[in-house]
Amino acid sequence: MAVTLEQAQRVGYTFLKALLRFAFMVANNLVAIPSYVLYLIVLQPLRVLDSESFWYIEGVLFKWLLAMVASWGWWAGYTVVEWGDDVKAVSEDEAVVLVNHQATGDVCTLMMCLQDKGTVVRQMMWLMDHIFKYTNFGIVSLIHGDFFIRQHVTLPRLGATQVILKTLVAPQENGTPAGGDAVIKESKPKGLQWVIDATIAYPKGEPIDIQTWILGYRQPTVTHVHYRIFPIKDVPAEPEALSQWLYQRFIEKEDLLTHFYKTGAFPPLQGQTKAVSREMTLSNLWLVGIQSLAFLSGGMWYCILQYFYHCLF
Repeated sequence: MAVTLEQAQRVGYTFLKALLRFAFMVANNLVAIPSYVLYLIVLQPLRVLDSESFWYIEGVLFKWLLAMVASWGWWAGYTVVEWGDDVKAVSEDEAVVLVNHQATGDVCTLMMCLQDKGTVVRQMMWLMDHIFKYTNFGIVSLIHGDFFIRQHVTLPRLGATQVILKTLVAPQENGTPAGGDAVIKESKPKGLQWVIDATIAYPKGEPIDIQTWILGYRQPTVTHVHYRIFPIKDVPAEPEALSQWLYQRFIEKEDLLTHFYKTGAFPPLQGQTKAVSREMTLSNLWLVGIQSLAFLSGGMWYCILQYFYHCLF
């Protein structure tokens, strides 16, 4: 089949755009990640003197790094529409998020979704395949305290979920934290409060992988994310009951996806007559500011290291 001039121009433009985006991502990583590490090395005395302030600063830097990743997709036109429960209402509480992981781009999608959810991005910890430990972002995840596991299964990880619930859930009595009066309860950590069930749906069932997120060769795409929030007191603690509860969540995910791919929308929540969607937005000005700060930081650290190198040698 003959290739028209218009098609050749379109292919050439797509290739050039992908090449420029890749060059930008490489440069972005070369300045942002070392800067993150160097800032935290310099701040180690603060970690000893005031660990709360240290981890606050680390959380802000971590959020900015995730915002950079989110900007790659945002500027390529890969946006998100959210459905179901509004997780902003519980974004300051401790929660576990269950996701139907379909492709490497899911992580980038969640990084984008959580940017406008208060302080959650600063404080969240990721549970990911051990292979990510050896990527350029691995050092950041190790410092931040993320967890690496060996996963090659499609069923919910019951063992990991049991450990999380046993470790993080505060003792409950009649649906409230056990012991003490209201004043005492407010002064103590509340522990895990919610399980958020997130279901990601892609148009035509075609997930976005990390290569597409970086190179941007796919046409602008709207990813749909559905949330359901479960109070932790409604989640069974016994292994067998918890196993059935988790399996039921993934059965419901399949039902949600079936409905979405048939109708183009998720079903309404219980008690609603119509499903309500919310278009997620990011500030381009803020993203440009974060990127600019990364490159300025990279230049600053380069000058500082050059100075010390000449002083020593």
